Amino acid sequence: PDTLSIILALEKQGLVTRTFRRLDPERQAGLINAILEEAAEVGPANLNVHRVAERSGTAVGSLYQYFGNRDNLLSFAIEMVVRQTVMTFDAYQSIFAQMPLRDGLRAYLLGGEEWTHTQLSAARFFARAAYQGDPQLAQRVVSPIAESMKGMLRALLEGAAARGELRADLDLEAAIGVVNTLIIAVGDSRLLPYLNQYYRLSDANVDDQRALEATFALLERGLMAEGV
Repeated sequence: PDTLSIILALEKQGLVTRTFRRLDPERQAGLINAILEEAAEVGPANLNVHRVAERSGTAVGSLYQYFGNRDNLLSFAIEMVVRQTVMTFDAYQSIFAQMPLRDGLRAYLLGGEEWTHTQLSAARFFARAAYQGDPQLAQRVVSPIAESMKGMLRALLEGAAARGELRADLDLEAAIGVVNTLIIAVGDSRLLPYLNQYYRLSDANVDDQRALEATFALLERGLMAEGV
């Protein structure tokens, strides 16, 4: 995504100053990660500017030069990660639309896991927003990213349907929601140990890989037309 265009848009909204824009991209990313890590750990309501400064190795005064106040600091980080993530995921829709279903299902789940590992601070913040029920974060963070995720899966299944890969009797709209939910549950259970304690996806008898292959086998048998 075009990070500079996002920063310029947020600068126009008054969430960040041009002083921040003049920092090198690595420094910008470090500050955003520090904000998200602090918010994920203690919750947005308890976010402390001094701790963000410590995490990022930045003077408190500099943070106020960049953002003006604590609320802007958090709002800027949220807007950056949401806009960057949605732009990234939306860009993949055309790719998923052309993928064979088997390949696409694996790419959707494993690609999501890869994003989590490469964007760890954003992923931790998103997980807190998704699973702890804060209504403000649900609206600002969870809904736009979740809708973009579902858009990728929709492109995959609609493309598969157009190519005749799916069962003719499949309720496509309902299937999109069910498959999306199942894949998210499996993926998050693999990434978040506390969820696996509840779901029991994998254990001493069934390792992660076996659980993953069983997931794909069930989805393919439930979705695909015979002989495909």
